[in-house]
Amino acid sequence: MTNRHEAAQFIRDKSELSPTVGLILGSGLGELADEITNATYIDYTDIPHFPTSTVAGHKGQLVIGELEGVTVIAMQGRFHYYEGYSMQEVTFPVRVMKELGCESVIVTNACGSMNKNFQPGELMLITDHINFTGANPLIGPNDAELGARFPDMTTAYTRSLQNDTKKLATQNDITLHEGVYLAVSGPTYMAGAELTMLRTFGADVVGMSTVPETIVARHMGMKVLGISCITDMAIGEEMEGITHEEVMEVAAKAKPAFKKLIKLVLKKADALLA
Repeated sequence: MTNRHEAAQFIRDKSELSPTVGLILGSGLGELADEITNATYIDYTDIPHFPTSTVAGHKGQLVIGELEGVTVIAMQGRFHYYEGYSMQEVTFPVRVMKELGCESVIVTNACGSMNKNFQPGELMLITDHINFTGANPLIGPNDAELGARFPDMTTAYTRSLQNDTKKLATQNDITLHEGVYLAVSGPTYMAGAELTMLRTFGADVVGMSTVPETIVARHMGMKVLGISCITDMAIGEEMEGITHEEVMEVAAKAKPAFKKLIKLVLKKADALLA
């Protein structure tokens, strides 16, 4: 029995529900999982082979239950490369989600905007990404049972889900930008010159997560929807500095729109469960 099988079996023993959608909730956004009904809570520390979340604002537990009529499994807190985990450890929960039966995953994050047209507290639909972490979770032996050796990332974020989400945002007066998410390793926030460079690469926002989970999800054929919460402006020429506490504060202000949009997607996005 593999590590992912052992972890999945442990979770099945705790809950009789079979989730179809996975939720990865970023910094300051884990509160959405508190609205899950018929919920089972499982601490990461109890699950075989799971890492432990060490970042403030990440509760460190799985929540399995119902949200807007959909059976979901939510991560209240994720793992990051900068915490010292390998990319395989960072993405292990996504492997387990797939083992449990999830065919779709919604990945979320808090990020800094390099696009002057965006504002803190607004949301961005991730249309594509740039992996600037210096690592890839698929490095190493490939398990053909999970996916191909060379998976295509041309459409890493499922276009039908993007279309559904854009329509829902428009219909419900939710500001939703579109753009490219660039992932760095962290944990330092970027220098001004670095941000100027990254903007020339074609990125709209920068963060320290999301891309590894997306790569692994696509490797296994899962649908992916990515939503970023813009918490600060990361314009290289206008840098004023930022702290994690300030990131969390702005993320809290964006929660109402964020939660509303995710719940609308779960309830109305036909592509999510198709």
